[in-house]
Amino acid sequence: MTTLAEAERLDAEDELAPFRERFVPISDPGVVAYLDGNSLGRPLRATAERLRQLVAEEWGGRLIRSWEERWLALPEAIGDELGRVALGAAPGQTIVADSTSVCLYKVLRAAVALRPGRDEIVTDTANFPTDRFLVESVAAELGLTVRWIEAADVRPEDVAAVTGPRTAAVVLSHVDYRSAAIADLAAITRLVRDRGGLTVWDLCHSVGSIPVALDAAGADFAVGCTYKFLNAGPGAPAFLYVNARHHAEFGQPITGWMGAADTFGMAAEYVPAPGIRRALSGTPPVLGMAGVQEGVALLAEAGIDRVRAKAVALGRWVLSLADEWLAPLGFEVASPRDDDRRGGHVTLRHPDAERLSRVLIDNGVLIDFRRPDGIRVGLSPLTTSFTEVRAALDRIRELAGRPE
Repeated sequence: MTTLAEAERLDAEDELAPFRERFVPISDPGVVAYLDGNSLGRPLRATAERLRQLVAEEWGGRLIRSWEERWLALPEAIGDELGRVALGAAPGQTIVADSTSVCLYKVLRAAVALRPGRDEIVTDTANFPTDRFLVESVAAELGLTVRWIEAADVRPEDVAAVTGPRTAAVVLSHVDYRSAAIADLAAITRLVRDRGGLTVWDLCHSVGSIPVALDAAGADFAVGCTYKFLNAGPGAPAFLYVNARHHAEFGQPITGWMGAADTFGMAAEYVPAPGIRRALSGTPPVLGMAGVQEGVALLAEAGIDRVRAKAVALGRWVLSLADEWLAPLGFEVASPRDDDRRGGHVTLRHPDAERLSRVLIDNGVLIDFRRPDGIRVGLSPLTTSFTEVRAALDRIRELAGRPE
């Protein structure tokens, strides 16, 4: 059923519903539904308070002393908690640093360096632009060849078809940014490892939305952002993961002072810090990390398994509404219908999607348009309700049915 009563019943039974009160209310009265949390999550009340306290006390009161007292340890401390809560990573392998693009560049260069004599990097043509651009850039820098997977939904057999003794690294997204299709991280990692290559996983659309098990899968490297399902704020720092088995040989190309063995030794030559800290380069963005810390803490309280269960239920709800209301208006579902293969959003395809997206946003339904014809319905389990989704798709039905 797709009735309002059914939406209200689902909300009444939702164990995560109380968490909505932990977020700053949407101040714009014209917003019908915010369905773009898979691009930018909503702000936490705790983050606002944490920033106030940080500015007034740690920065305003303790001043430069806060670096030694607290701030220098934040990249690793938050990284360890993020690894525990959301990545299936033991301590000492995850660190908060830079943007996703910079983190990806670091680990990709490191991965290729660990496989001398191999001259190919593999990625897919449907991967996020940053991933594709950086793969091409690193390949050009080092004289390597890019092998492309021509598929929008990468499966192990697709990877098998383009990997072999020349493969240095395989760069893939765990969840496709357009369709929300989930790649088989464990199977692909195992396949690449058996062929002597290394895996680099982009977790931007999975971290905080679906359980990830990097250690169990034997993943080599991973990167991801924190401003989507972790709600850390616009431009909040990203993270990178390096499996402990690579730490002794891991070398990243942006060798700044924070990644040195003696940060304040001002040595004549660079000596890398032991372990994951060598992945750092410049001064940590302390204000941005406050949002990451609060977002991870909230996810720990909610539990990734409960978050995933609600994401699945919200996805089913969108599919039901889309089939009943939107299919007759020319919409098609572009995301997997299998719950186990669908991430935290549902993409609807329509031939007039670009124009409709602008109309929807102007009328209070905040979604994302993805070329050429996709409207992404982002489902953030800690903030999105079933009645909100129903109201949004009802508005989509109304607006799509109007003549231009």
